[in-house]
Amino acid sequence: MDNITFDINDALKHYMSDPASIPTPEADGALVDCENDPESLTDNGIVNSVLNPIVDAVANNLDAITRSHVFDSLQFLLKYTSFLSAHALSKMFDLITSGLAAEADAIHHDLESDEQELVAHHKQLLEIYGFLLQWTIAAVETKAAEKSSATLSTRGRGKPKGKKDAGANKDGSWDSSTQLETALNTMCKVLRLKLGKIFLTTSERDTFIGLLTRPVYMILESEQRVKNTSIRMHTFKVLCIAVKHHGHGYAAQISIVQNLTYFEHLAEPMAEFLHILAEQYDYPQLADEILRELSNREFNGNDTRGPKSVSSFMVKLSELAPRLVIKQVTLLAKQLDSESYTLRSALIEVFGNMLAHLTKSDERGENHKSQMNAFFDVLEERFLDINPYCRCRTIQVYVKLCELDQKFPKRRQKAAELACRSLEDKSSHVRRNAVKLLGTLIRTHPFTALHGAQLARKDWQERLDKVEAELNALKPPVDAPGLDGDQGNTTVDQALLDDVTQIESPRKQPAEMTDEEKLAAIQKAQEEAATSEAIEKLTLTKRYYSEALKFIDVLHESTGMICQLLGSKNKSEVIEAMDYFEIGDAYNIEQNKLGIRRMLKLIWTKGNSDEGKGVQTHLIDCYRRLFFEAPDTFSPNDAANYIARNMISLTFGATPAELTSLEQLLSTMMKGGMIPDIVIAKLWQVYGVQKREISRTQRRGAIIVLGMLATANPEIVVGEMETMLRTGLGQHGRDDLQLAKYTCVALRRFNPSGRQVKEPTLQFSRLPNEHAVLVRLAAITEVPTESKEWYGVAEQAINAIYAISRHPDVLCSEIIRRRTKAVFSPSSSRPSSRDSVRPGSSPADEEEGGDAAVVGQSQQPPASPVKRQKKDNAVALSQLLFIVGHVAIKQIVHLELCELNFKRRKQEKEKSDQAAKERASLSAAPTSRKSSAQAKEKPKEEDEGDELDLIGGTTEDDFTEAMAHIRERELLYGPTSLLAMFGPMVSEICANNTTYKDRELQQAATLCLAKLMCVSSEYCEAHLPLLITIMERSTDATVRSNAVIALGDMAVCFNHLIDENTDFLYRRLADPEPSVKRTCLMTLTFLILAGQVKVKGQLGEMAKCLEDDDKRIADLARMFFTELSTKDNAVYNHFVDMFSLLLADQSMDNESFRRIVRFLLGFVEKDKHAKQLAEKLAARLSRCDNERDWNDVAFALGLLQHKNEDIAKVVSEGFRMVQAPA
Repeated sequence: MDNITFDINDALKHYMSDPASIPTPEADGALVDCENDPESLTDNGIVNSVLNPIVDAVANNLDAITRSHVFDSLQFLLKYTSFLSAHALSKMFDLITSGLAAEADAIHHDLESDEQELVAHHKQLLEIYGFLLQWTIAAVETKAAEKSSATLSTRGRGKPKGKKDAGANKDGSWDSSTQLETALNTMCKVLRLKLGKIFLTTSERDTFIGLLTRPVYMILESEQRVKNTSIRMHTFKVLCIAVKHHGHGYAAQISIVQNLTYFEHLAEPMAEFLHILAEQYDYPQLADEILRELSNREFNGNDTRGPKSVSSFMVKLSELAPRLVIKQVTLLAKQLDSESYTLRSALIEVFGNMLAHLTKSDERGENHKSQMNAFFDVLEERFLDINPYCRCRTIQVYVKLCELDQKFPKRRQKAAELACRSLEDKSSHVRRNAVKLLGTLIRTHPFTALHGAQLARKDWQERLDKVEAELNALKPPVDAPGLDGDQGNTTVDQALLDDVTQIESPRKQPAEMTDEEKLAAIQKAQEEAATSEAIEKLTLTKRYYSEALKFIDVLHESTGMICQLLGSKNKSEVIEAMDYFEIGDAYNIEQNKLGIRRMLKLIWTKGNSDEGKGVQTHLIDCYRRLFFEAPDTFSPNDAANYIARNMISLTFGATPAELTSLEQLLSTMMKGGMIPDIVIAKLWQVYGVQKREISRTQRRGAIIVLGMLATANPEIVVGEMETMLRTGLGQHGRDDLQLAKYTCVALRRFNPSGRQVKEPTLQFSRLPNEHAVLVRLAAITEVPTESKEWYGVAEQAINAIYAISRHPDVLCSEIIRRRTKAVFSPSSSRPSSRDSVRPGSSPADEEEGGDAAVVGQSQQPPASPVKRQKKDNAVALSQLLFIVGHVAIKQIVHLELCELNFKRRKQEKEKSDQAAKERASLSAAPTSRKSSAQAKEKPKEEDEGDELDLIGGTTEDDFTEAMAHIRERELLYGPTSLLAMFGPMVSEICANNTTYKDRELQQAATLCLAKLMCVSSEYCEAHLPLLITIMERSTDATVRSNAVIALGDMAVCFNHLIDENTDFLYRRLADPEPSVKRTCLMTLTFLILAGQVKVKGQLGEMAKCLEDDDKRIADLARMFFTELSTKDNAVYNHFVDMFSLLLADQSMDNESFRRIVRFLLGFVEKDKHAKQLAEKLAARLSRCDNERDWNDVAFALGLLQHKNEDIAKVVSEGFRMVQAPA
């Protein structure tokens, strides 16, 4: 049996170029026969017949591997591993691994025995086994990769290969992990040998080490293998020993840097490896060299994989081994200038980790301080990095640093200021993280040592003022003797001083101090020392307070900006802003109350997406934590009191918009079962308490909240009618009209309106007009008062009557008759409003509008009886007209509800008739008894049905026509109609505003006229010119606003009448009064977006509002155009008209014009539209009369992506070149 002459270099050369080209002349004959048909190698019988004798031979003698037929047979099998079964490959793997392990034991024994003559033989065996092991592992990894890709779909991506997979496949594939670990352990055993005695030259040793490390790097290339902790640690062990003891450092450096470039999954494992190498094997040099090399690399701007992998590597290494990284940080800092934002972002995080490391170190020298300052300086600079991801990462690093034990007070202040500035960043991610940082700065603020954690500015300012006062008291006055004596003499001429001293000196003899004087001097010195110490302490305290106030001021400044972020389109930003306000509330920051109020509007966020629902849910959670969760130490009763107080406090000072949002929030929470019954009971107690006096705002707040909760559950108010009768509609309500108003609102919830009407389970039977509640509601409208609050009460009382009365029109007719008699009967029979201003009220009690109770009284002397009488008459008439107008509007709604109710009952009747017919056809049983019983059960309903049939016939169309006739001809023109009497009178008062010049009367009359015009198109057409004249010429902004809203309503009711007159509506956009302008803009926004009016070129007037001085008007205009842009290219279609109108307005300055045009053209997104607009605008250039117009057109063309060279050429020639010859 011939032995082989094995040359490792030659073998490797063939292996590296093409393993299949390695000659195997001495291979077993059975294998050679398979060379032309490799598929036959899948037969384990053939392979086993060759392998079993080899295994036995090697087991008996390790030298058997050197026999040619053994070695060539193994090489042959390795060439065709793709055809071998898993069982055969596993057997070969075991054979070679166990052979190498036995050889390692033999070498160890021989080296210990100092058997020098066997060294050459051992060297050859090691090289053979090493070579075969490298090849086998490569084959195993190829097989594993094939298996992994084949089973990817069934196993799921990224699932590690565990022992459970063993034998899972049909080919009997095995889990090679265990054998791989054994092989890696064997490699470690070999590497622990004194290889220097076997491989005498460095090149020989390096070649052999390469046989062991090359398969290790191959194993690491597999993401599945690296995820297996055991295999990963074994590979690290092999590499660590090779680097530490066998000079593998440089080769490892090259391999690791290459791995970072090509294999993203190796970024963190390589950092882990370097950390283990430095810590456990005391070899930090490799990490140093790799960091040095990476710091000098230049990454291409288009390369994303390389920088990403290097970034992950550096961040992980800085977390695991900050001491390694900090040594090379000056070199790494060069990469802050890299084009790759990923790399810059990683370095920012590395510097953050370095700072965290420095805070934990015991060293506190000058070098330590300068290092920290340098890192902070770099991080502060990076707040302005050009890439938003880097800016985000900087802020995230600061969030982590804030959580450290060390507080960095000076740097925190700077961080707060930078975060405040970042709230204006154009990237929503940066803004969101800036909000998070500010929240973290509040949570971890350092000003807790003296007075707890609260950050109320008022308290801190008081403390600072107190300390300053104490300091001033301790410091001696400026002109006190002896103060700064030495410095005081520095301005004196030295020559004069010398002369005087020379003359005086002989006369002065220093007298010795007596014991008393010595004692006094010592006492004085002690006092001065104590004072000095007190001053020093107070100075430090003052500085502490001043720094706290600086921090609080930054938070106050930030709050305004964060309030704006609540309107962001990015929902995660909105949620972060909510969390900030919740944190701020816990630390009692005053400005945060504003944010918490503003959050309420988020309840309207569209919930059709997960994000929208997320915002609503988060808002409810925030409010629940802030207001609806009592401290754990409270008893159930105390907790209910606490929650009730909080709920009432939410109504204090709230605007109507905030109250509407609060209603939606509380209603949603009530539906979700978040408000316990005991809290509702407490609210009723607060509202109905009679024995002791409570503030008006509290009582009002209770009924406001109860009314809101009743929108979700009407039973809340149904069960407490007595309380409302006694309180809100009783003496308390007469004393406090606001209370009466909100009581009426709560009563309206008795029967839900709107969409809830369709739910019959929520309907309660309406009340007869004689019911005590309705009697009181009617009476409350007749309370004699001049207060403006009366109008709110009357409006809600009439609303409540129409909501809960069975025949509201009858009751309201009675109210109007009584008021009319009171107004037009002789004055003696009418109680003077002067004599009966709300019994029990005093000037101090007047809240929320109560100070305007007596109009025009505050600045005038007592009026004469005649003037007083005129005033009373005007007020009474104003109130009457208000009731008439509101009843007219509510009567229309009532008619519509009657119509809906008729249709519903008709449908139900048809269904029941159909069902009865079906039952009759199914059973022939006598039904006379049943029908008579039904007749007894529902006589009333049938009567009502008969009445409806009499009114409108049996068809729905007939009924609808009847209702339309009543509305159009009966209400305002019927011979027996009560409202018909007031139509001419109202128009008379409005038309003769010089005769009836009382301001309040004119306001009420205009409002009444507008409401009556919404009833009948005939009345509307007759009086439309009058209303438009009032809107144009009235000097009262309230009247003009009401007229604008009325025209908007008429545009919905009688579109054909208003469509011709929309120009008058657009003119109000130029109204001098901002409130009128805002009302007009809101009205037009609704009408245009709802498609109620056609736009005929007047949009330019709305575009001008984009530059209005009033920010709310400008914001409304922005919202309008943003919404309009979503409707069929509307901005593009109307742009030319808007542009012409804006161009013609000479009063508009150039900058404003350009900002408007830039904003509008931002909505022209399609290239086709841009080209068409460009062509239309370019045609104007030749017609421009002056340079300003030409420049404005050219500016608009410059904003469009038209790519038209002819237009570009015309623009580049300039204004003078395109002038037409004279």
